[in-house]
Amino acid sequence: MTNFASINFINVMSEARPSRGYLSTVIGCRCPRCREGKLFQHDTSISFKKNMLMYKDCPVCGQATEIEVGFYYGTSYVSYALSVALSVATLVAWWVLIGLSTTDNRFFTWVIANAVFLIVMQPWLMRFSRSLWISWFVKYDPNWQEHKPADVSERMNADQANNW
Repeated sequence: MTNFASINFINVMSEARPSRGYLSTVIGCRCPRCREGKLFQHDTSISFKKNMLMYKDCPVCGQATEIEVGFYYGTSYVSYALSVALSVATLVAWWVLIGLSTTDNRFFTWVIANAVFLIVMQPWLMRFSRSLWISWFVKYDPNWQEHKPADVSERMNADQANNW
């Protein structure tokens, strides 16, 4: 014979939503409002058009991904800061593991290796910086089913979109 409390506990557990933390939401390029919907339509790829193609609204909660015209211009600063941080990290790792010297070209080898590394990482860095940027402006709502997302239609001007 089963206990009513245990049945109720099982029902509550089956209805529980997956819980993602802030960091896994940003790294996974998920919607910052519901933390469930994907921001990008395709997985990371070398194709620039496919790689940066975002949903207009979150497919799960309806949150707009472009809050205003030119919203993602700030991601260039985020991407630059991430690139500098990765470059400093690889320089320190190179210095500790291999050593630095200008007499035998070890420093110049690092410069070339770091440039190749940053070029390979660029598709992911661009997506990550967009995900990080939108997470600073759209707050997590654990009860997103009960609240509508903010209306941003007055900030959007179709004539001004893609004028860069």
